[in-house]
Amino acid sequence: MEIWRALGGRGYLRSAWPWRAVAYLGGGAVFGAVVLVVIVCGAVAGGALAVVLVGLPLLLLTALIGLPVAAVERWRLRWVGVGSGTARRLPQGAHKVPDTPGLRAWLSTRLREAATWRELAYAVLLGVVLWPLDALAVVLCAGVPLSMVGAPVLVGVQGEAKVVKLWSVESWGGACAVAALGLALLCAGAYALGAAAGARVELARTLLTPARTTDNARLSELVRSRARLVDAFEAERRRIERDLHDGAQQRLVALTMSLGLARLDAPPGPFADQLTKAHDEAGQALAEIRELIQGIHPKVLADYGLEAAVADAADRSPVPVDVDLELPRLPQAVESAAYFVVREALANVARHSGAGRAEVSGGYRDGRLVLRIGDDGRGGAEPGAGSGLTGLADRVSVLDGRLAVSSPPGGPTLLRVEIPCRPITPCA
Repeated sequence: MEIWRALGGRGYLRSAWPWRAVAYLGGGAVFGAVVLVVIVCGAVAGGALAVVLVGLPLLLLTALIGLPVAAVERWRLRWVGVGSGTARRLPQGAHKVPDTPGLRAWLSTRLREAATWRELAYAVLLGVVLWPLDALAVVLCAGVPLSMVGAPVLVGVQGEAKVVKLWSVESWGGACAVAALGLALLCAGAYALGAAAGARVELARTLLTPARTTDNARLSELVRSRARLVDAFEAERRRIERDLHDGAQQRLVALTMSLGLARLDAPPGPFADQLTKAHDEAGQALAEIRELIQGIHPKVLADYGLEAAVADAADRSPVPVDVDLELPRLPQAVESAAYFVVREALANVARHSGAGRAEVSGGYRDGRLVLRIGDDGRGGAEPGAGSGLTGLADRVSVLDGRLAVSSPPGGPTLLRVEIPCRPITPCA
């Protein structure tokens, strides 16, 4: 905070900080006294009139006194200039925006918020405890030394000066000594006022800043929303896979069979040649749609789990892949994310690594799915260089997992995935 840095500097007494500290604490004393009067009057009047229901609105307004008090305190922090960074960290939007317009929705939202009651507690603390301390600090650190500095003037005008109403000074020499002592105390008091103002700012920042649980709740909601999006995405993938498998694929199978039968019955000639060509094209379309279905959401993953799906992906890989996995059935989101990581990694091995062999190993232990995908290729893979692993890392992070890549130039490349989860069937 700036005031603490200023206190440690040599030019503090020549700066504006002592005056700012006096203004901040003096303003706090006046404002706190006003807050105390408002709270006491509102509580007394509201309690007395509550029997006729007239006092209930007064009690409600008194309960909301923390809102304007907190707003004024934030303004005072910015005005006094005590740590602009601190002032910015005091949130202006600590309160939620009501879902619907209107006074009733606003009151309902405010009365359910922890920030409202935290600001009310600060207002009560300001009105009962803080403002007397602010006033005492200003009087002791500034008022008393200034009265001592003015002793020579009083001796010259009145012939006598009472020092802190404890002893009298009548001579010029004594008055000058008192003034010198007052100057020394004023310099020390300036530092004390700066420290007191800094402590008050820190207290205001602590009490008026939303608890970190608010940020944690927002972060948790963000993570949950990302997880819901992933679940919805997976559900949509499975729906598309089912539609293609049960709809378009079956129609292509029927079309292929019909073209095959028609080709057998057709006499040799141009028409038979056209049927043959159409039959081959339908067969290719059927193979492509099966590959598409396999890429969208392989049926083996849904029916038999991650272990079988990884083995199937290894069989389809152009590069020989050794598989060493022993896994229970895991939640669908976990199995899907892990499968597509393996599949993308094997695709990268085939396209970029120049490897002669790859390996997929891992298992489930200590509440985590652990997968390792390695190859003996040239290495040099970078997750952010268009390898597709960045998106997979984001997908794994939604499940609170981690994806790490080690791929030094010259190889080997090792990709490690860890996802915390619980099996839906017991481990073997």
